[in-house]
Amino acid sequence: MDLGATRALTFRLVTLPNLTGALVAGGVLAFALSFDEIVVTTFTAPPDIQTLPLWIYQNLLNRQQAPVVNVAAATLILLSIVPIWLTQKLSGDNTGGRL
Repeated sequence: MDLGATRALTFRLVTLPNLTGALVAGGVLAFALSFDEIVVTTFTAPPDIQTLPLWIYQNLLNRQQAPVVNVAAATLILLSIVPIWLTQKLSGDNTGGRL
């Protein structure tokens, strides 16, 4: 800004690129932890709102809902793999998981 750029231009060209990695990492961690914490979701969710992890947990032993639960779980696994793969590609890790 001391060279004449506006606040918006400085934010867009300097601050936002520096924050991008942290924002992506925070989003991926929030996404992963939101499906992992069924106990926390059970205590913090309002009674009239049913989240997807709570629905899966409640219908886990229901034989009539078993195919739907299996499809939902498989979809969640696939949707979880995509951000992890994208994060690995964006981080520049070229080892491919090898040590």
